[in-house]
Amino acid sequence: MRGALLGLSVSLALCCCVLGWDGGVEGQDTTGVQTQVRQAGPVEHGIEWEEEREDIMMDDPGVEEIKPKKKKSIEEVEAARAKKAAEKEAKAKKQKANKAPKAPKPTKKPKATKAPKKLKATKAPKTTKAPKATKAPKTTKAPKATKAPKATKAPKVTKPKATKASKTTAWKEEGVKPVTRRPSLEEDEEKLLIELGWDRLDSRPSGHTPLSAGSKTLTEHGQDYWDTKLDRERTTTEVIMYVSEETTVPWYEEYDYADLAAKQLEEEAEKARKEKEKKVKQLRKKWEEEEEERLRKIPVHAEPKKCPPLGLESHRVDDDQLLASSQSHHGFSAQRGRLNMQSSGNEEGVYGGAWCAEPEEKNHWFEVDARREVEFTGVIVQGRNSDTAEDFVSTFYVSFSNDSRDWMVLHDGYAEWLFYGNVDRDSPVMVQFDWPTVARYIRVLPQSWNGSLCLRVEVMACQLTSSFRSENEVNPTDNLDFRHHNYKDMRQMMKVINEECPNITRIYNIGKSSAGLKMYAMEISDNPGEHQTGEPEFRYTAGLHGNEALGRELLLLLMQFMCKEYNENNPRVRRLVEGVRIHLVPSLNPDAYELAYEMGSEMGNWGLGHWTEEGYDIFQNFPDLNSVLWGAEDRGWVPRIVPNHHIPLPENFLNGSVALETKAIINWMERTPFVLGANLQGGEKVVAYPFDMQRPPKATGTLGSRRELRPGVNHEMNEETWARMQRQNGDALRETSDDTMFRWLAMSYAHSHLTMTETQRGSCHTDDISGGQGIINRASWKPVVGSMNDFSYLHTNCFELSVFLGCDKFPHESELPLEWENNREALLSFIEQVHRGIKGIVRDMEGKPLANATISVDGVKHDVKTAAAGDYWRLLNPGEYRVTARVDGHTLQTRLCIVGYDSGATPCSFTLAKSNWDRIKQIMVLHGKRPIRLVTKAPPRVGSDISGGSVGSVDATKTGATGGMGGTSANSHNAERLRRLRLMRLRKMHQQRLRYNFSTTTPVATTTTTVAPTTTAELETESTTSWYDSWFPVESSYTEPTPAEVFTEIQESEPTQDYTFEYKFEDY
Repeated sequence: MRGALLGLSVSLALCCCVLGWDGGVEGQDTTGVQTQVRQAGPVEHGIEWEEEREDIMMDDPGVEEIKPKKKKSIEEVEAARAKKAAEKEAKAKKQKANKAPKAPKPTKKPKATKAPKKLKATKAPKTTKAPKATKAPKTTKAPKATKAPKATKAPKVTKPKATKASKTTAWKEEGVKPVTRRPSLEEDEEKLLIELGWDRLDSRPSGHTPLSAGSKTLTEHGQDYWDTKLDRERTTTEVIMYVSEETTVPWYEEYDYADLAAKQLEEEAEKARKEKEKKVKQLRKKWEEEEEERLRKIPVHAEPKKCPPLGLESHRVDDDQLLASSQSHHGFSAQRGRLNMQSSGNEEGVYGGAWCAEPEEKNHWFEVDARREVEFTGVIVQGRNSDTAEDFVSTFYVSFSNDSRDWMVLHDGYAEWLFYGNVDRDSPVMVQFDWPTVARYIRVLPQSWNGSLCLRVEVMACQLTSSFRSENEVNPTDNLDFRHHNYKDMRQMMKVINEECPNITRIYNIGKSSAGLKMYAMEISDNPGEHQTGEPEFRYTAGLHGNEALGRELLLLLMQFMCKEYNENNPRVRRLVEGVRIHLVPSLNPDAYELAYEMGSEMGNWGLGHWTEEGYDIFQNFPDLNSVLWGAEDRGWVPRIVPNHHIPLPENFLNGSVALETKAIINWMERTPFVLGANLQGGEKVVAYPFDMQRPPKATGTLGSRRELRPGVNHEMNEETWARMQRQNGDALRETSDDTMFRWLAMSYAHSHLTMTETQRGSCHTDDISGGQGIINRASWKPVVGSMNDFSYLHTNCFELSVFLGCDKFPHESELPLEWENNREALLSFIEQVHRGIKGIVRDMEGKPLANATISVDGVKHDVKTAAAGDYWRLLNPGEYRVTARVDGHTLQTRLCIVGYDSGATPCSFTLAKSNWDRIKQIMVLHGKRPIRLVTKAPPRVGSDISGGSVGSVDATKTGATGGMGGTSANSHNAERLRRLRLMRLRKMHQQRLRYNFSTTTPVATTTTTVAPTTTAELETESTTSWYDSWFPVESSYTEPTPAEVFTEIQESEPTQDYTFEYKFEDY
């Protein structure tokens, strides 16, 4: 009874504590939590052991006999119970962590595992605490305290307890439920004991008889049990002593947050670190799996790396970088193994069209030294350039080395990689490696071939990143569009430039190609669309051959450059724009370029895209005016019958085999008064000037007259005779009348180019052809008939040259910046040469411009004509020149013009007076354009009219027009004297005619007919027409004297006797 009463009192106290715990449980001290965890284990295990002990005592009063068994079962039960308690506490920890304010408690609960260790050290008599275990049935009231969370936790904990204690009774199962609630009740009990004081608890034996009786019962079991209880209570007391006893202090001020916060931060950091490491490992593993999957999906032969050519075709690779195993003979060395290398035409000459190996050799290879490590990505192979042989390599290996001794053949993973080469001699074939190979040396190892083993090669390689610059690495100073443009891109580019600079640019087309594509041109001038008087016209053309793409891109870059620099107020560009009307035509053969563009920069052969769609070579599709001029010169018809300039087109030429592009270019030339121009081509690096056609030598005889050819005699010459005549005549068969001027123009471009005069390595396909100057006469190099340059010189006023920009006709895009830097200064400098020489305007006495007036220069057998506005430009080197201007219906005028070395053309204008030659032509028309015959037996009377027209009447008319002496009676004396002077002149002409007939020399044809030179610097004479000069084969024909000469001659002449004779114009 005493034990029951004691248990009842304690349970009531605990209920009160529970009711007060609802508000203060959240504010428990950490130390208290640790104490609760320590006590939870022993209390639970003590209760379980007490229950078993009560069962045993009910069956058998002898407790001492079964003590060993109870101790053994207690240890086993305690270990199991401790493990289960730890698991339950871990679960409770998770649940309480989700319920927020009680989060600190679950973090300390895993320490409950320390309880079994203490229990192992205790003794069995501890089971005498059974009276306290009687509180368990009353703890079922705890759910009545309306603590829903604790009530929900109890069923979850009892389920595993019931399964473990299946051998026990239902009463035991009910006793298990308080066990799960007991840790919290013990905590409440300990808190209550702290509030009541430990002394009161110690005085319980004296105040309550049940407690003393219980103590007697406990003492009967020994002191060990009580020692353990006291030790545990003492430790509990020591821990609880840290809690303040003042109940008035708020609970949140009793916490010592320092240790709790630090430990919590450490635990959270450790947990975060572990989670982060775990997450990193998971992500790394996932990434590796994805990468492996991606690599498995990527095919081995996806897209090889694309690199530009190393430079065999463009000659950036020097001759000493090429080596071969052998050569068939001198003309087929390793240096001839460049892509698109052209032969000299002689199969056995010293300039072969490929590298050819010695057939008796066993191992054949062609080696290229890059001079430093590069990434090789492929090779291009081509057969031999020949008109007769069909030699090419069909299969080959490729090997690499870094020291030229140890070589590694390219392997495909199973065996040495055998590449397939050409199937014809001209078409290039590219083979690309699946992965780039870094090395310095590369070799092509031919394995099979057709005909002889001959090969031409280009190597594709990328430069490695390095601090050293190479030829492929160029940093252009101009921000331009360095890429190849097809027809659509070109048109778009020109449109963009026109929109950026609308005040100085204009786009127009000069015609259409055979496929209907327009040939666009861009005009750059301060007044686009209109010819300004005194402003010269200049042109650059490109794309005559579609596969020569470098000139096309340079002109597009020049458009961008001039527009950009003009907007930035570049003074040099502004002078050019304001002083010259510039025309740029980037593509004269757009159809062929599209074909070459589709094949790519390195895959088109030497002839692909060279001709138009109809098969014409535009550059050689112009009329042959050279033969017309040279034939007239041989007959002495120049300049009286055939002029030396503006030679008309042959009849029905435009109806013959002429390309549509050629017709459009001719019309463009005729309607625009160009002064200077150049066409940009490729395949060589040199500037070629006219004549492009070589003049055939005279067949036989010293006079070169065709009338001296005897019938039946073979006049064909062998090679020795031809070579001898070439040495004798020198350059006379190839030069123009303006040869010195053409040479200067050519040198102005070549010497402004950065590399064109570097000819020590030779030309592209042979040795140096320019003598170190970078210029050459086309007729002495590769003569052609009907070229654009010769036609421009003989049919218009324009001086045109051919600029060959490089060995590679279609360079790679990566080489465009370098080529622009090489040609930029030359392009601008050549335009400036249009101001070299003289310029002026030819007007009449009223100030009106005279179109189509002829401008002649003494010593130069080539004239020019004035434009529609009467202005002209004559390119001349520095010096003094006698310049004559003549036009029908006006008297000619001669001036002395001096050309200096300063920039800018020298002004030299003319003002011409009208003459009476129009009246003479009218009289000649009345007589059917026949010579006038006059028979005079007696001197006609002054002022008399002779029927049919007489010389006297003509003279009277002329003198009346010039000297003001008419046929009136007042001037009869002067008229008589003039008639006598005329007769004297006719007699003198007759004597000259006789001397001319007896002479053995050939008459020299002259350009103009002038009077005897005088001391005046400016002479005015009257021009004669070709139909009149043809009557007199002598050098000097009759010219009308000036009034001053008439009066001077009259005063100095002596009177002569009149003779009656008959004279005719045919006799003179």
